[in-house]
Amino acid sequence: MASMRKNPKITNVHSIARSRVFNVESMDVEFSNGETRVFERLKPGGNGAVLVVPMIDKDTVLMVYEFSAGTERYELGLTKGKIDKGETPIEAASRELKEEIGYGSNKLTFLKATTLAPGYQSGKTYIILAEDLYEESAEGDEPEPLEIVSKKLSDIEQLTYDDDLTEARSILALYMVREIMSKR
Repeated sequence: MASMRKNPKITNVHSIARSRVFNVESMDVEFSNGETRVFERLKPGGNGAVLVVPMIDKDTVLMVYEFSAGTERYELGLTKGKIDKGETPIEAASRELKEEIGYGSNKLTFLKATTLAPGYQSGKTYIILAEDLYEESAEGDEPEPLEIVSKKLSDIEQLTYDDDLTEARSILALYMVREIMSKR
């Protein structure tokens, strides 16, 4: 059956507020039935971000505690960072691993491109699985050393409800990797 969806016409996109990190845009949208609406969205600069799942073995993942300005506390999560100009998601994942946790990877696998809130955000996060790790570090931009902890995918239900792990991207990535690893 053919889809009845027809993309609306987007006109008059302009910036209404800008900060060092965010650009808030207004967009006039005309739908195929003639209805019009004004939408606002966060339009980040750059090329998106990566979220990396570094696996020591089939069950052990390396995670970090990092200060999060949005929640004003240290949050448990996965290695992540912006994709620099000219980098692919795989190259960014390799760099972020070395900068944040002091490991390189001989096997980086793209899993999925995700969005956080597509109704008002346009940024993408690329989930990358990192296996066959080896020690290698690089200077990063973190203001302090990150606390690195190992967790077990076999404890994912307990980990999902851990009060320190609230980031949905990290939880999704852990479930995806657990599924992949269970088939090996």
